[in-house]
Formats: sequence, C-alpha cells, structure tokens
Amino acid sequence: MLHFLRRQASRWLLLLGACELVLLAGSLNLAMYLRYYRSADQLAEFSVHMPERSLVFAVIIVLAMVALGQYQAHMRMTRFDLLARQAVAFVLGGTGLVVAYYVVPQAYVGRGVLSIALVLAFIAVAAFRLIFMRLVELDALKRRVLILGAGTRAAHFHNVMRRRSDRRGFYVVGYLPHRGEPIAVEGERVLSHDESLCQLVLREEVDEVVVSVDDRRGHLPMDELLECRQIGVTITDLTTFFERESGRVQLTLLDPSWLVFSGGFNATLLRRFSKRCFDLTMVLMLLLLCWPLMLIEALAIRIESGPGQPILYRQERVGERGKTFSLLKFRSMRTDAECDGIVRWACKNDDRVTRVGRISRKLRIDELPQLWNVFKGDMSIVGPRPERPQLVADLTDKIRYYSVRHCLKPGLAGWAQISYPYGASVEEAAEKLKYDLFYVKNHNLLFDLLILIQTVEVVLFGRGAR
Repeated sequence: MLHFLRRQASRWLLLLGACELVLLAGSLNLAMYLRYYRSADQLAEFSVHMPERSLVFAVIIVLAMVALGQYQAHMRMTRFDLLARQAVAFVLGGTGLVVAYYVVPQAYVGRGVLSIALVLAFIAVAAFRLIFMRLVELDALKRRVLILGAGTRAAHFHNVMRRRSDRRGFYVVGYLPHRGEPIAVEGERVLSHDESLCQLVLREEVDEVVVSVDDRRGHLPMDELLECRQIGVTITDLTTFFERESGRVQLTLLDPSWLVFSGGFNATLLRRFSKRCFDLTMVLMLLLLCWPLMLIEALAIRIESGPGQPILYRQERVGERGKTFSLLKFRSMRTDAECDGIVRWACKNDDRVTRVGRISRKLRIDELPQLWNVFKGDMSIVGPRPERPQLVADLTDKIRYYSVRHCLKPGLAGWAQISYPYGASVEEAAEKLKYDLFYVKNHNLLFDLLILIQTVEVVLFGRGAR
C-alpha cells in the first residue's frame, strides 16, 4: 500500500485540491443546516438545488486559492503566511461568489448561509491543510529515488535541490557512484557496489532511478537498467527529472540532444488554433472587465502630465521567431526617460517612473493596452515576456539557448513572470530563462489557464513590479 502511495506522490496537489473541494462543499451543506435546522420547510426548500450550489461554492473558492498560489508545488510559507494567503483567497472567493450570484440568481444561497459557510470552510480548510502538509513531508509516503552517479552532475543536483521543500514529492535513497567516476557529492548517503543495481533497487524499495552519470557515452549499465525497468521501476534522465520536479529547465545540465529528443514544443495546427481561440476569448473578457481601469488610467496620465503629452507608449519588442513588433503600453515613465538613446533595465525605485506610473506598474495596469497586440496576433495572453531587441541581442550572446524562448509568441502573462521576480541583470535573465524554457516545452491549454489564474497573485501582491 505504501509503495502505491509513493508512486502517486507526485499527484499530491491534485489530491489536496480534491479533498478541499469536498470540504468546501460540505461546509456549505453544514451552513445550510445550521441556518435552517429549526425550520423544516425552509430546510427542505433550500435543499432542492444544494448539489449545484455546493459545486459553485467549492469551485470558486478553490479557483481563488489557486490564484493566490495555494496549490504551487514548492510552497515555502510559514503557517502565518499560509493563513494570510488563505484569508485573502477567501475574501477574493467571496467577492467572486457575490458576482456569480448576481449573474446566476438561481445559485444564490443567502447572506446568512454564505457567511456561515465561509467561516466554517476557512477553519476546515486551514486545519486540513496543516495536517495534509505534515503527511506530505513524511518520507514513508514519498517516491523513493536512487541517483545513479555521484559526480559533478549529481553534486549540482544535490546543491540546487537540497531544501526539503524542493524534495516534497520524493526522497533520495542515496547516490550510487558510477565506476571510474570521482565522487563529488557531500553530505548525502553514497552507496557501495556490493550488489547489483537491481538487487539494490529491490532492497531499498526504489520507485525511480535517475541517471546522473557525468560521461554517458558507452558507460551506462544498460543491462542492469533494463532489468530494473522490467520490474516496474521508472528510469529517468537527470535533466528530465529536474524539469519535472522543479518546474524549470536547469541550464547547467542542458545539452542540445536533450532539447531535441525530450519531447514537448507542441506546435501542431490544433494547438496553435486552440491557443489563438483562447487568446481572443480572454481578450474580450479582460476588455469587458478592465475598460473602466483603462479609462481611469488614461485620465490620470493626462491630469499628471498635462495636455499634449502622450498617454500611450510604443516600443519595439522581439516576438515569435525573432520578428519585431510595436508593443503598446500606458506611459509610466517620463517622456525623456531614454533621451540619450541608451537602453536600461528598469530598477527598483526608478526615478524615471511617474507617480501614476508607479501605481500602474505595481498593479500591471500599464500593460493592459497590450490586449491590442494580442488581438492583432503579435502576442499571446500567456507566453515568455517580450524584450527589446537590444537586450535580446545582448542576452543571446551571453546566455546559451536564450533564442529558444522565441519559438512562441510572447505573452501578457507567463510562467516565468509568476515564478520569478522581475529580472534586471544578465544573471536574473538566465534564471527566468529556466522557466521560459519549461513553458515553451510543456505549454498546453490547461497550463495557460492556470498561469492566467495565478497571475492574480502577482497583481495583488505586486511581485516583480519595477
């Protein structure tokens, strides 16, 4: 039974979400009973459409929690942070429910029932999550992983993924040195070659063998790996394992052959069509929701800067396959911000930013005109951040594989934008590239939707704004 649970440990977030959906639905039912238990007629009348009402309540609250980053694979939060984000999520979810009840009056549950349900649900979800996260941390329920190799690549993996939160879904049984390979791993269990690989796997109840040998050319124990594969053990390359567990591609482990043969880069006609439909649908929805903000922003810029000063700002950016396009934004800097013609990174407390621009950048309002770029087809709703040609030329020379991010249209939101703060240096651009490469390899419609939902957290907390 433990072996089965360990093999499914990578899906613990889905299990967490499913359990919390049930708890939320149950909270609304309990709230209904507490509100109407003295009146049998009202209780019977209210119970008629309870399954549908419970589903609406649970789904909207879970979506709000997703938007606040409550289902991220590598949550590094204290208990206070967890409760604070959950409180914000419930406020956001409660607001969403009020809007949903206005749009669909049949789903309305009444202020009394809704208030009781939100309180009960908050307590239930908070208590369950604390218990669940403790269970997830138990090594007995994690996938047991054996690292084949103890050299430079294995040492790099150990140093980058040393934190317990980074290893939430798996437990490293040990590092098995490859014959003739110098041992570079420190502070971990280095295993001996007293028995065959298959015998070691059986004895340690290993679920997955991760191949991390420095020199793989003709030196891998293929017969032993095949034997392990036949007994149901997963065999994974270190780069693929790191990508899967961390949500980013590690550049120091990357080689061209892995990019060519690892799969992904879905560019089929169906995927391009579905992405375009998603873009146009989201553009229309965002315009309907945000046009008052755009109008207020335009008026604020005009009042601050005075007549004759531009409200919108056009800037050349690099798009799909390296083609440039004119990106549209609300002007957030002074008109003489780059009068000397030198391209600069935006920095913290940049004195070129106007007072209105400081607020609009924090809330990402300045980027709303890019919806026109999405509508035209220059950009997508989700994709890598579009950069200026001068910066792209510089970063392409300094960062290997930087040009790979241009195989997709740039996006208004993106995996790198929600996973890493604003990059204002070559080193930070290289870190963001890890997430961009993960996205261009693994993008799909569901992933786009999750990124768009989680962008709410970036806007609310102002992460990465400069």
